[in-house]
Amino acid sequence: MQALIEEFGQYLRHERGQSAHTQKAYSSILNRFADWAGTQQLTSWNSVKLSHLLGYLRHQRKSETPTGDDTSKKRGRPRRESAKLSTESLYLEIAALKAFYRFCVQEQFLPSNIAENLTLPRRWKRLPKALTDGEIEKLLRSIEPVTPATLCDHAMLELCYASGLRLAELRGLRLEQLQLDAGFIHVIGKGNKERIVPVGRRAIEAIERYLEHGRGKLAKTGKSPGNVFLTSRGSAFAPVTLWSRIKKRCGFAGIERNITPHMLRHSFATHLLEHGADLRVIQELLGHSSIATTEVYTHVAGKRLKAIHQQYHPRG
Repeated sequence: MQALIEEFGQYLRHERGQSAHTQKAYSSILNRFADWAGTQQLTSWNSVKLSHLLGYLRHQRKSETPTGDDTSKKRGRPRRESAKLSTESLYLEIAALKAFYRFCVQEQFLPSNIAENLTLPRRWKRLPKALTDGEIEKLLRSIEPVTPATLCDHAMLELCYASGLRLAELRGLRLEQLQLDAGFIHVIGKGNKERIVPVGRRAIEAIERYLEHGRGKLAKTGKSPGNVFLTSRGSAFAPVTLWSRIKKRCGFAGIERNITPHMLRHSFATHLLEHGADLRVIQELLGHSSIATTEVYTHVAGKRLKAIHQQYHPRG
């Protein structure tokens, strides 16, 4: 069973151009199913039936699924408490199985797609949370004292808000992708999709200041990658490290509410819409494949308009 899972992983990586995160998630789910199948005396994918897929999903839904991993033991940290599989996680399990079977039938590894009749659970749309104009002003004030690290932080925050980058896009941004003289950057997003995104004057100034006075002091000769933003060790940021740096800056700026990784991106889109930008333009800037994904911001802007109406209208 493992051989087909590895074939599927290669397909996601080389033909579909899926992100490393998606590859890892789908691989984990299929390996988890293979382990469960072993307990049911199923030794090959040809012997799996729809009833087995349903049995596995019932097992996942009812049983407690560990939220920690084995690496936590190795690092001396206690495992977290178990938690029942959420609707969102169940959705991902089914999506992985459906994608896997589509691939296997397409490549003629299996005779039929037994997963096509699996029904994806309904997902509740979560409205994105954006920072207010006042919070953005606090966050983007010049950071003191001026050091290579604070110059880097300030440039990252300015660019995130100016261009609506995902954190993975910010981490992976390379020097050759900067076209600051022309006022834009070349972004490689999800699925290796490329887009051109304009950069505002303040963000350009912050990036140029960082490149001139900060990055050279962070980079280690012959060792540092070509990423724009570097840690104090001269390496590219890991996802957790980058997010903790941004969250720490939010704390220093006096923003007390819980900050999520996409909040600067959401703020970029919401504020554009509130100031009259066309939804199709925002879709292009964010790199969304479907306008339906971008439409969620109309709900956010609508809530804000309603709040303003209630606050200022005489009969609000």
